[in-house]
Amino acid sequence: MAVAHRFELRVYYEDTDLAGIVYYANYLRFIERGRSEWVRALGVDQARLRAEQGVVFAVRRLEADYLRPAVFDDVLVVETALVELGGARIVLDQVVWRGQERLFAARVVLVCVGAGLGAVRIPAGVRGLLEGWLVTQGEAGTG
Repeated sequence: MAVAHRFELRVYYEDTDLAGIVYYANYLRFIERGRSEWVRALGVDQARLRAEQGVVFAVRRLEADYLRPAVFDDVLVVETALVELGGARIVLDQVVWRGQERLFAARVVLVCVGAGLGAVRIPAGVRGLLEGWLVTQGEAGTG
């Protein structure tokens, strides 16, 4: 993964199942938080974007691999990297780590949708921020 945004979280008891491991669906919550913090770090206020331009980002597709279990009190890091930027589509790779152990990996396809819930072009201001992130990733990968 190229330069990625990193978001740290701790596993709480409520995140686990009867076996004491993180319930599989909670990884989706973890990567959602990672995406939200990545967008915030880019300078995008999602509530304002919705209120002023009537657009939101929705998950269109997700492929996930559960590689190793996390357990209560683990400190995890969600890495989010932008892979592809289309007219209305964003493709991300997200990985959940415990130290050097890769626990979960997902490819997430987001689509920008308008008030009628149909796909719309990503607003120019947001696109500029995303393109800047791609440039940053490319520069880091060439070092």
